[in-house]
Amino acid sequence: MSILLIGLALFLGVHLLTTFRGTRAAVIGRLGEGGYKALYSLVAAAGLILVFIGFGSYRSAGYIQVWNPPFSLFHPIALLLLWFAFVALTATYAPPSRIKSLLRHPMLVAVKAWAVSHLLVNGDLGSMLLFGSLLAWAIYDRIAVKRRGDAGAPLVGWSLNDLLVVGLGTAAYVAMFWLHDSLIGVTAA
Repeated sequence: MSILLIGLALFLGVHLLTTFRGTRAAVIGRLGEGGYKALYSLVAAAGLILVFIGFGSYRSAGYIQVWNPPFSLFHPIALLLLWFAFVALTATYAPPSRIKSLLRHPMLVAVKAWAVSHLLVNGDLGSMLLFGSLLAWAIYDRIAVKRRGDAGAPLVGWSLNDLLVVGLGTAAYVAMFWLHDSLIGVTAA
């Protein structure tokens, strides 16, 4: 469990650094833009790798069950939220779309939907720490973005890009059912 917590601290810590604009500017001043981005990427990647290793170790040692989510009550909601997370994630990287503009910060929306979907169906301590901390970070970061006055994606009308976002997001969602077990070690449905 300690490896998971160290990984989360590194991954989320470096992401939190960006919200402290003065500190971030000072680090960029010392390292330069390229140095800052390289160090940021290195720390985030190291944290993510430790999260994967730590969560895998936690699972191998045996889950610590905190509560038992009622499958029939939460499973359909979790699947719908997960589909929405994939659509929002796709909107993050797609050309301008109405979906992207409505979500304003689609990556943060995707992380929140993904985390909530997993919290609804996983009642073990490791899952609660992993998905709960990512949810807390995404909520905090959205508040920080709003306080900075970042309006997010500009408002645009509906277009074929929206069909692209929904189509690619849905395809990724469907692919997740085939890949989840081999990538994560747990079946998705």
